[in-house]
Amino acid sequence: MAEHEETLMEKIAEKIHGHDSSSSSDSDDDKPSDSSVKAKVFRLFGRERPVHHVFGGGKPADVFLWRNKKVSAGALGVATVIWVLFELLEYNLLTLVCHLLILALALLFLCSSATTFIRKSPPHIPEVQIPKDPVLEFAEALRFEINRAFAVLRDIASGRDLKKFLSVIAGLWVLSVVGNWCNFLTLFYIVFVLLHTVPVLYEKYEDKVDPFAEKAMHEINKQYAVFDAKVLSKIPRGPLKEKKKD
Repeated sequence: MAEHEETLMEKIAEKIHGHDSSSSSDSDDDKPSDSSVKAKVFRLFGRERPVHHVFGGGKPADVFLWRNKKVSAGALGVATVIWVLFELLEYNLLTLVCHLLILALALLFLCSSATTFIRKSPPHIPEVQIPKDPVLEFAEALRFEINRAFAVLRDIASGRDLKKFLSVIAGLWVLSVVGNWCNFLTLFYIVFVLLHTVPVLYEKYEDKVDPFAEKAMHEINKQYAVFDAKVLSKIPRGPLKEKKKD
């Protein structure tokens, strides 16, 4: 009888323990994990990585995001000087290069000649050579980006994604309008300045910018859905539409 009572008490204890463990596991499952909460946070352009990683995570990202303020300020200063020389002062590239070479050669020649009169060692003129590896890496990166752009254009031209097609057409039209306002150098300088200001400001205030971007994207998608229902869906697609139905 005592053994029967002991086994009965053990079974009751096991049931209570199992119920507690299952309830605790259910409560743990009900609580959303930190990763799932973070995954639900809207990020601009659908990115899942930090801004620094989006820009490649290397030296260009450090320059654009002002990780090294001296290098970033120097790059922006050089770009500003080039824009002032070619756009405001209306220098030609060949003329500028020739004037700089004349000035450099004249200074070096005078310094080398002066050392013979004052009996001092001539100035050391460093040997300048273009390194091979950075040039090959830049050419490889440029080739990869150009091929990826061609692949995107080919995919758009195939007629598979009408929304992407309209977005690219609108972007090219805006770019053509901007091209009428300014020349290529000014446009390149504007883009260079924007790359040195917009990413670092976005990285600093991304928690405030992303909610507004989410609302804007929701409104854009809603307006596109209305436009698609009233206009785009009524456009005959020809054989493409029949293939989709099949």
